[in-house]
Amino acid sequence: MDKLQIKRLREGANLPRRATESSAGYDLCACLPEEGEITLAPGQAHIFPTGIAVGMPHGQMVGLIYARSGLAVRHGVVPTNCVGVIDADYTGELLVSLQNTFDTPYIIRHGDRIAQLVLTPIFTPPIQEVEELAATGRGEGRFGSTGKR
Repeated sequence: MDKLQIKRLREGANLPRRATESSAGYDLCACLPEEGEITLAPGQAHIFPTGIAVGMPHGQMVGLIYARSGLAVRHGVVPTNCVGVIDADYTGELLVSLQNTFDTPYIIRHGDRIAQLVLTPIFTPPIQEVEELAATGRGEGRFGSTGKR
């Protein structure tokens, strides 16, 4: 399979699309009852249906759901789990959980672009338990151990 397969699950669902030819992600839209809207109060979270399911090559890629930068920066509306992970074997409806982090309510209407789906190749090598790991220059240095710059 060399195409992203999309199954429309609800009437009125928008198919994902890239805003420009160079866009890395596909915009996902809220699929609410026609003319429907949901107001996110400050601090409130809500799970929004998209009305679509996707088919990806199994074992070759993962779908990652990221914030739309304009929605996050201008309105404080971000995914509650930071980045959503869609495994290739999940074929149910894509749902996007959003939270309003600003002090003013924000309204999401049917068809609004609410997140973006980015497809990324994955690498899942077999696991090998070892007694020691190979030495590195950083070693066990934690947060900030490589300096401020």
